[in-house]
Amino acid sequence: MNTDTTSNILPERQAKPKWLRVKLPTGKKYTELRGLVDKYSLNTICTSGSCPNMGECWGEGTATFMILGNICTRSCGFCGVKTGRPETVDWDEPEKVARSIKIMSIKHAVLTSVDRDDLKDMGSIMWSETVKAVRRMNPNTTLETLIPDFQGIHNHIDRIIDVAPEVVSHNIETVRRLTREVRIQAQYDRSMGVLKYLKQQGQRRTKSGIMLGLGEKREEVIQTLHDLKANDVDVVTIGQYLQPSKKHLPVKQFITPDQFKEYEEIGLDLGFRHVESSALVRSSYKAQKHIN
Repeated sequence: MNTDTTSNILPERQAKPKWLRVKLPTGKKYTELRGLVDKYSLNTICTSGSCPNMGECWGEGTATFMILGNICTRSCGFCGVKTGRPETVDWDEPEKVARSIKIMSIKHAVLTSVDRDDLKDMGSIMWSETVKAVRRMNPNTTLETLIPDFQGIHNHIDRIIDVAPEVVSHNIETVRRLTREVRIQAQYDRSMGVLKYLKQQGQRRTKSGIMLGLGEKREEVIQTLHDLKANDVDVVTIGQYLQPSKKHLPVKQFITPDQFKEYEEIGLDLGFRHVESSALVRSSYKAQKHIN
């Protein structure tokens, strides 16, 4: 088996392989939740991001919500979120998110956000208040917080730790060599430091995600897995990068199912508690499993 990811370099405008074709979401639970989202204008990443796993996740009672607006202060080369000057913080947002989770009867909620480097607290207070509001209104709902790096400042990270979500996730996104190109304002070692600090301060379950297909080499992916394990990460997700628009970084490779399977096996051999590895995996895929 050829497992060198550089072997699948794309010619221009190559069609997506068959393993990336997605069936339209169906099912009673999906239809019910889609109706509620439309009726109450609920803001989920599942719908706004056109997630390929939306039907499956909703069917299992999981959904992802983004806080702190939809304009990011960073300009990552892979991300479809707008970059610019964010709007004023909406301090009613924690209650709105909590109410959405209640309306949708969500069993496990994933919270994420844009980066807010423009704010003195980098949005960490809003993060804390949102978790508290969700807890008050939905005491039986478990939570994962997919956080930015908060520039590695411990005081901001502590606000997340203090409200004790079941899982705290921070994505490394790519290998060390490509970080400057892919994440631009982020730093590989700073992200690893955030993950390590979370565990050192008693966070029970930590998680990170990697995108493939940006030009990384097999040995670099394996090294990244080793680095994540060395920083006590419990759960890893590995998925295929897909270009949001022509302005974003191009897809360099489509990673094969066999290659994803190999990375899963390597991760499990390293001792990660859970490894989700396939082309359509996204950060919140099967998130409800990762609390155990």
